[in-house]
Amino acid sequence: MTKSALQIARASYEPKMPAGLKGNVIMKEGAATVSVADREEISALFPLTYGMPIVTFSRTSGDTGNDQPLNVGVILSGGQAPGGHNVIAGIFDGLKRLHADSKLYGFILGPAGLINHEYKELTGDIIDEYRNTGGFDIIGSGRTKLETTEQFDKGLEILKELNIKALVIIGGDDSNTNACVLAEYYASINAGVQVIGCPKTIDGDLKNEQIETSFGFDTACKVYSELIGNIQRDCNSARKYWHFIKVMGRSASHIALECALQTHPNVCIVSEEVAAKELSLDDIIDQIATVIVKRADKGLNFGTVIIPEGLIEFIPAMKKLISELNDFLVNNQEEFDLVRRSGKREYIISKLSHENSAIYASLPETVARQLTLDRDPHGNVQVSLIETEKLLAEMVDKRLKTWAKEGKYKDKFATITHFFGYEGRCAAPSNYDADYCYSLGYTASMLTVAGKTGYMASVRNTTAPAADWVAGGVPITMMMNMERRHGEMKPVIQKALVELEGAPFKYFESQRDKWAVDTDYVYPGPIQYFGPTEVCDQPSKTMQLEQTGKIEIQ
Repeated sequence: MTKSALQIARASYEPKMPAGLKGNVIMKEGAATVSVADREEISALFPLTYGMPIVTFSRTSGDTGNDQPLNVGVILSGGQAPGGHNVIAGIFDGLKRLHADSKLYGFILGPAGLINHEYKELTGDIIDEYRNTGGFDIIGSGRTKLETTEQFDKGLEILKELNIKALVIIGGDDSNTNACVLAEYYASINAGVQVIGCPKTIDGDLKNEQIETSFGFDTACKVYSELIGNIQRDCNSARKYWHFIKVMGRSASHIALECALQTHPNVCIVSEEVAAKELSLDDIIDQIATVIVKRADKGLNFGTVIIPEGLIEFIPAMKKLISELNDFLVNNQEEFDLVRRSGKREYIISKLSHENSAIYASLPETVARQLTLDRDPHGNVQVSLIETEKLLAEMVDKRLKTWAKEGKYKDKFATITHFFGYEGRCAAPSNYDADYCYSLGYTASMLTVAGKTGYMASVRNTTAPAADWVAGGVPITMMMNMERRHGEMKPVIQKALVELEGAPFKYFESQRDKWAVDTDYVYPGPIQYFGPTEVCDQPSKTMQLEQTGKIEIQ
């Protein structure tokens, strides 16, 4: 493999980590915990792993007595996120610190590797090739869900064969929910295998009081913000285009909000606010068009609009339309397939309720078609594939043409659309993510040494210098509630949405009117790995506002 100059330089970077993880480590237990909601149901489903205490690790000068080799397995589950390799490196180093004969096995291409018994031992030479690099290519990832007893038992066969005493699952909320189910099952049959989770998702929606952020969020947002800043520099240079930029985040708008805090766009839509205010698609179009008119009145016929990927599902009227479409097409798919392509739009309009028919008829042809054709295995619309950025650009253009006829708008309107998704998923991790991920992995290894199961690795106080970070573990059941999934009530980790009363949104709200009409763009530039701390090691603006109430560098 040919390495770039950056890869060679980054290989020698030594991640900073909490002082409490250096040297010999002891564990302290706190009080018993409860789930965030539905306590009776969650405790009944997880009788062996419910109510466990939060734990923290600290340094000790004494002998911990943990000097036996330990075999551990690791799985990368779900979509990629910057820093995953450092999590694995942290696990490896923690195990080797315990005993030189400890072994780490990686299961290939996600949970399917466990089920199909596909694995490789991760030796020091392999680990060293991947330190501080982006991607998940050390063992690959996959989206197979660990859900059934048959899968659990099949996985247990290879775990027993390799004498693996603990399994670390690195994933998002669904993956960690499944990790908790697996931990409970293995405990119930006395399998002798612990299960530990690590919080991964660039979307930033896996967080709570104990999990300050999911890894990869910091890096992904910095990558997107660099691109947005570059677009804004071009925008302010050409002065003739409005750029509509969609960023990842189906279930929450954390990425969109963080990118707005970093770059100061003219408009940023926050899905949670749309839902709370019950805004219609027309309301959103009016908001954007009004900003465009105000800037045009100042001679500024250019700007940027940031849009979260999952916006459509947060618009109440669109959510109703999608729900009716789902129900209709599930029951009438064969008939719909027989309709000629040119007649499908009119067919759908004729079959929907009056209210939803009118909304569907107002949509651009491309988006209307996506709502009926792009469906997941469960028959639901794949909203992540809907080109929301093009939808809004087209509808704003239409609105401005109407206003022009009414004498409310006199200038030209030209758009360019973008979607930033996978560009941020496999970037080389920022110093923050490199440090945070390594610390998470090392913490996970300490949880395995301590004999814990059903826990998620936790590293807190991360706006402070790394030496002051607090490493520990959180019972996964503490984060759970019951939600309807595919028609059934199931235990899941509660997603963290943007809090409209939280400091990050409140700061954005206090600034957005100014950013709307002024050209107050910030150009963050690329991620910096070398240089002053204030340039290289700053956590996200979201984290700074949540933890300290202020932004350090602006």
